[in-house]
Amino acid sequence: MKSCGTVVSSMLAVFFVLHLGLIPIMGHQDELQVGVAGQTVILNCRGIPADSGVTWKYSKVVVRALTTNALRGKATMSTRSEIIPNTKQLKVLNLKLTDAGTYTCEYGSHKVHISLLVFELTIPSDGHFLPNEVPVLTLMQNSSKPLPNLSITLFNSTNNTVITKHSQNALQKYILQLEELEAADSGTWICHVRAGSPLINENIPFDVKVLGFQNPALERKYASVDSTVILSWHLNFQKIIWKKGFTGQLNWKQQENATPHELLDFNVTASGEQHKTKKSSHFRFEIPESKPESTIELKLHKVHFNHSGQYQCQLAYNRRRTQKNIELVVMKVSANPVGPLPRGANVTLICQVSSLLPLNAHLLWERVNGTQADVKKSKPNEAKLEVNVSAAGLWNCHLIEDNDRKISLSYPVEEAPVWISYVVTGASIGGSVLVFGLACLCIISGISWQRRRQRAKRMIQARQYLLENKTCQCQHRLNK
Repeated sequence: MKSCGTVVSSMLAVFFVLHLGLIPIMGHQDELQVGVAGQTVILNCRGIPADSGVTWKYSKVVVRALTTNALRGKATMSTRSEIIPNTKQLKVLNLKLTDAGTYTCEYGSHKVHISLLVFELTIPSDGHFLPNEVPVLTLMQNSSKPLPNLSITLFNSTNNTVITKHSQNALQKYILQLEELEAADSGTWICHVRAGSPLINENIPFDVKVLGFQNPALERKYASVDSTVILSWHLNFQKIIWKKGFTGQLNWKQQENATPHELLDFNVTASGEQHKTKKSSHFRFEIPESKPESTIELKLHKVHFNHSGQYQCQLAYNRRRTQKNIELVVMKVSANPVGPLPRGANVTLICQVSSLLPLNAHLLWERVNGTQADVKKSKPNEAKLEVNVSAAGLWNCHLIEDNDRKISLSYPVEEAPVWISYVVTGASIGGSVLVFGLACLCIISGISWQRRRQRAKRMIQARQYLLENKTCQCQHRLNK
């Protein structure tokens, strides 16, 4: 039992000595802190008395000292740092990748070592993009200790995970390729960085601004002839707080393969001011003034049928472009022949649009207070619908898209007065009699001309006969 107690006592003594030896070792172990380039980091000095002076060093070079007076050292970050008087913490502003390393907090005979790991996330174009761009982000890390193997996840402005293509270069440089951006992607994104050894769980926020249109899809605007129409493009540069200048222009072309005509030039400064210049006199248009600053508008008075076509607003930034089209479809109604409808006559009503309609749209003729037989619907992709009318009445032509009436135009068919019918009938009879009389006159004139021709022919024959008979008599007398 005595030997057993001696062994236990020896083991306890060894453990106690080892424990005492480990305390200074653990006390000198560096504390890890993480900072992000461009941001502010606060380095903690734990255990320092409130009334004690402190000196902060970076790789043995003084950064800042706070004793009776605040002193600045010669370390590279000295001009960007300060000591917080109450807590003795070191605040480093506008952190740089090269600020990574070992910092020492000294007070009295005590020293606290902090290992600073710095991440630098580089966003191309300062985070300003146009739709369909594929940005490539770069994440760098720097430390005086061995670099950890990182796991990186990106979250977009709606907190959804973004699929990226990763590549890395010796743990120091990570390249992240995003998918094509859309205007709706604008907002604050998060780069979440994790590591197991040492334990790292850091969120790096960054702004993504995608210049474009609040509704980038193709719009179709319907208008009737001689109406007033306003075309509007709503930009998002104010909503996303776009901080760069950009330019733009407004173009029009009547057909897909036609040469575009430039209608308007504009530019927006970094402060959001707009400047516009008219470029075309192809047709008259107006730029409304009473509108939001982030809207480009075009006003057309008394729209003509040939004002239809594609109106495109184009934005340009950093040698890249994005655009949105508004298709103007113009509708008109007419009749053939024009004018009141005589009794017993027919008229063809024509409803026509300037371009082929999509599959979800069609034209529809209907007679007011008529029956189902007075309704006629166009076929898919038709641009013209005709209906034959034999009676007076009010007819409406509707342009319907997804069961919604976009335009309705009326055409009244008026019955001609009775006297006009009589005049028309009399004119028809008189015309027929006139034609018959002319035909008879032509026949009589032809017969008279034929008789005169035959009489002239007989006279020529008789003259020739007499001439020949006289010649024969003269020759007989000479022979005697």
